[in-house]
Amino acid sequence: MIDDVVKELLDSLDKAIAALRRELSKVRTGRAHPSLLDRIRVDYYGVPTPIAQMASVAVPDARLLTVRPWERTQVKAIEKAIHESDLGLNPQVDNDLIRIPIPALTEERRKEMVKLTKRAGEDGKVAVRKHRRDALSMLDEMVAEGEVSEDEATRARKKVEDTVTERTKEVDKIVADKEKDIMEV
Repeated sequence: MIDDVVKELLDSLDKAIAALRRELSKVRTGRAHPSLLDRIRVDYYGVPTPIAQMASVAVPDARLLTVRPWERTQVKAIEKAIHESDLGLNPQVDNDLIRIPIPALTEERRKEMVKLTKRAGEDGKVAVRKHRRDALSMLDEMVAEGEVSEDEATRARKKVEDTVTERTKEVDKIVADKEKDIMEV
């Protein structure tokens, strides 16, 4: 029973950290990265569709993204969606290829990105603490129902706390690495 609680906690923590990584991948650094366009949706015959599902996205160099739609007729729609996004990008159409130069970040914009990163990191820590609370309440229920002894529950609580501490440090490291990436000129 206790092993199930710990296993469920580990699965939940892995998902929370994966969600944090996904969220931070959307935060723009000074370099081009295909995931930069992940949240942009293009009106594809009335259906909002991610760019990656209707075009190939490439990174020829550190400051340039290229998008090559699989249907030539979608070039204008993709250009419009990128232009209207909140990323501040200015796509340039060259026949059936869309070039997206990535402008260098200003110091002020870098600081804003660091704030976003810290906020996402704090949200990740909140998720980790929520999963800890859930695991501890499950252990308390087991003790109350007489399924496990108090000594076993105490050892399990220590294991839960150690695991949560370890994952919180991992969240801090992920956020620090992203901040370093953002502030790198």
